[in-house]
Amino acid sequence: MRPIRVLVAKPGLDGHDRGAKVIARALRDAGMEVIYTGLRQTPYQIVQAAIQEDVDVVAMSILSGAHNHLLPKVVELLKSEEADDILVIGGGVIPEEDIPFLKEKGIAEIFTPGTPTTVTIKFIKENLKRELA
Repeated sequence: MRPIRVLVAKPGLDGHDRGAKVIARALRDAGMEVIYTGLRQTPYQIVQAAIQEDVDVVAMSILSGAHNHLLPKVVELLKSEEADDILVIGGGVIPEEDIPFLKEKGIAEIFTPGTPTTVTIKFIKENLKRELA
């Protein structure tokens, strides 16, 4: 069976990537293949990278406050590219009151600061939309 492929992305103008690098390392150490896009990615760039890399998961880290716009836009673009079998998760500084809206818009789960990486790893493994060949 092939490893789970995860695209770790930083949407928007957010310039801090320590959390994204921590989660990328934890996912890699858990046996997943991780592709990190780097800082300041547009939703379009994230979706194109996800398709080109044939990932199973898009994991976005956001601290800028633009989560209610940027995260749903990625889900919308994935659907328009007929790639909505990719699991989309988010993390970062996201207020609790915004999480129901994000889930309604197609973000499978939101991981806030302090969430153990083991929780994120377990969620990914249990909620993949694609079969691993």
